[in-house]
Amino acid sequence: MNAPETYAEPIVIDRTGGLGGELVLRRAGEHYEIISNGVFLMDTRNGESERLLINAALDRLPESAHVLIGGLGVGFSLAEAVRSPGVTVTVVELEPAVIRWHRTHLRSCSAGALDDPRVRVECADLLVWLRGTPETYDAICLDIDNGPDWTVTDGNTELYGAAGLDLVAGRLAPGGVLAVWSANVSPAFETRLRTRFPTVEVRAVPVPRGEPDVVYLAATSL
Repeated sequence: MNAPETYAEPIVIDRTGGLGGELVLRRAGEHYEIISNGVFLMDTRNGESERLLINAALDRLPESAHVLIGGLGVGFSLAEAVRSPGVTVTVVELEPAVIRWHRTHLRSCSAGALDDPRVRVECADLLVWLRGTPETYDAICLDIDNGPDWTVTDGNTELYGAAGLDLVAGRLAPGGVLAVWSANVSPAFETRLRTRFPTVEVRAVPVPRGEPDVVYLAATSL
């Protein structure tokens, strides 16, 4: 989810009403962008930090891990997860249009993973899903909006608060890992993580322009 660089004038591929407002899919050259209510969310130019979000979590887990990805985005995280043959993945995505785009325009970005039998996609609000599911996960990887300090959907602020972190922690299996993507450093969020989890790691990923992306890792055990 890196800020866009200078490029050719984007072309609108699809414009639709989403559950959180207007969603626009644009193409600029060979790349795609997703815009929510006029706010840039993500593009397909550089998925390094999204891949790190997955790999940093899986590095701490057995090969047969069950992973929950919150937010489908442009699909880089999902594509990286299914590269590990023993992993099963549940993706929770709020917007039907984003899921639909991954069956058409963005299919290559997620490597066609929606058709992988190890992948289940749920169209739901993540907080609602977490409250309602009895399942636990070896890793929960959150790529929601632009991180804790830059939410686009008002309700997502709760996800990064103390109550949201308690809910997420309750859905982690013993020894599980929480990984959170952020477009910027968030000291307040890091403090909340350290209050809730015994071990926390912060990894910065340099980007071509602006502040580095950040991946927060929190484990349920030392």
